[in-house]
Amino acid sequence: MRTKATASLAAAAASAFLLVGCSDNSADSSMDGHSMGSMSSMSSMPASSAPASSSAQFNDADVMFAQMMYPHHAQAVQMADMANGRTDNPDVLSLAAAIAAAQQPEMDQMTTWLTEWGQPMPDMDMSDMGGMDHSSGSGMMTTQDMDALMAASGPEFDRQWLTMMIAHHTGAIEMANTEIADGSNPDALEMARTIVATQQQEIDTMQRLLG
Repeated sequence: MRTKATASLAAAAASAFLLVGCSDNSADSSMDGHSMGSMSSMSSMPASSAPASSSAQFNDADVMFAQMMYPHHAQAVQMADMANGRTDNPDVLSLAAAIAAAQQPEMDQMTTWLTEWGQPMPDMDMSDMGGMDHSSGSGMMTTQDMDALMAASGPEFDRQWLTMMIAHHTGAIEMANTEIADGSNPDALEMARTIVATQQQEIDTMQRLLG
């Protein structure tokens, strides 16, 4: 009887040992897997747990884009405003309204970016805007161009306005393409792509109106 009892106790102890051993192994395996997974996750996380604001990511190309495009847009809005009272052409008036409606909010956004980036605002002295004239590829109108446009009316205004705005838009597209190639701020890149798409469509329309 004692022999049978001893054997039974030994078998029970062995079973318990095996059970604990398996349990320990699986726990170790689970812990190892969790630990490795955690380390892998940690290694892929940024140094800061807080996500960086998209506005905080910028480079010199983004700053140049905002500083140059702001006065460029300002002149386009000024040209758009000139259409009122100088032409009755509904196509020109519609285009002028669309240009002002699109570009004024973009100007506001560029001002916000420059403030967030701690960068200076562009020089808005209109007398200096002719510095970015046709030779720079920006499509900016000179003071003489703007004076001539202001003095025109009717079909002559339409012709000058369409011709100048095509050149102006072409310059904006070139500036936007530079931002797309060299910029890093996601919001600025998105705006640049919007400018390219929108202004190319408007160029196509203006070319048709010119015949």
